[in-house]
Amino acid sequence: MATSTDLHTPADERRRELATFLRSRRERISPEQVGLPVVGRRRTPGLRREEVAGLAAVGVTWYTWLEQGRDIQVSAQVLDSVARALLLDRTERSHLFTLAGSEDPTPVRDCPTVNSAIGAVVDQLGLFPAVVISSRFDILAYNRAYTWLAGDLDVIPEEDRNIMWMVFTDTPFARNLADLAAARAGVVARFRTSMGDHAAEPAWKALVGRLRKASPDFEEAWERHEVSGMVNGFKQFVLPDVGLLRFEYTNLWLGPRSSTRLVGYVPQDQDTRDRLHRLAGTG
Repeated sequence: MATSTDLHTPADERRRELATFLRSRRERISPEQVGLPVVGRRRTPGLRREEVAGLAAVGVTWYTWLEQGRDIQVSAQVLDSVARALLLDRTERSHLFTLAGSEDPTPVRDCPTVNSAIGAVVDQLGLFPAVVISSRFDILAYNRAYTWLAGDLDVIPEEDRNIMWMVFTDTPFARNLADLAAARAGVVARFRTSMGDHAAEPAWKALVGRLRKASPDFEEAWERHEVSGMVNGFKQFVLPDVGLLRFEYTNLWLGPRSSTRLVGYVPQDQDTRDRLHRLAGTG
C-alpha cells in the first residue's frame, strides 16, 4: 500500500530538482569569483548559502528554503537576482526558471534559420546521415546513411533506440564516436535541460534509472548537474574498414523549440564524401 511519502506530484519533482540544481551551482563558485574575501577555513566547496542570499539581496532563511525544495512562492524578480548571484549562463538561467515554474521576464529568444547545411540534407538526404529525435532523445526515424554511423537500428529493441542509451552503453554508435567522452558530457547536459519540463514523467524517470544502473559514467556525469542548450556543431566518427568521417551537424526543429528535431550530418571534407560514396556502393 502506498503511503503519502510515496506520492509525488510534478511540482514536488521540480522542487527537488531545483534544490539540487541550486546547490550544485552554488558549490562550483569560489568567493573570489564574486568579489568576496576568503576568511577562515571553509568546510564546504563554493559559496555558503548566506553568501548567495547576500549577493541576491534575499533573506537567508528564504534562500535556504528554496535550496531545500520547500513549497514557497518565488517571484521572477527574485529568481533573476539568484541567477545573477550564481553567475548562471543563458541556458542555466532558463533551466532555473523552468524548474521554479516561473516565466522568465527576459527570456532568450531563438530565431530559427535554415542554413546551407539543412539545404544540403534536404537535397541529398539519401547520402547524408539524418535522424529524427524526440525531446527525450528517442530515435523516431532515420535513413540508411545514419545506420553507417549508429549500426543496424532495426535489430535494436525499440526502448534502446535512444541517443542517451546508445552513447552510454556498448553499441556501435558509442564505439564509432571519435571523442566519446566529449559526446557523453554534451548529451547529458542537453538531456538534463530538456528534462526540465518533464522531471515527473515516468518515461523520463525510467530512462534515467536504467542509465544509472547500466553506466557508472552516466551516474558520474548526471550528478554534476550540468545543463546546455541544443546546439549545432561538429562530430567525428571512426568506422572499421572505412576510417575517419568528419561532419557538421545541424538541428532542424519539426515543432516547438525543444520538441522533435531532425539532425542532419553534412560532410566537412572531400575524404568524408568519398568514404560515404564507398559505403553507399557508388564510389
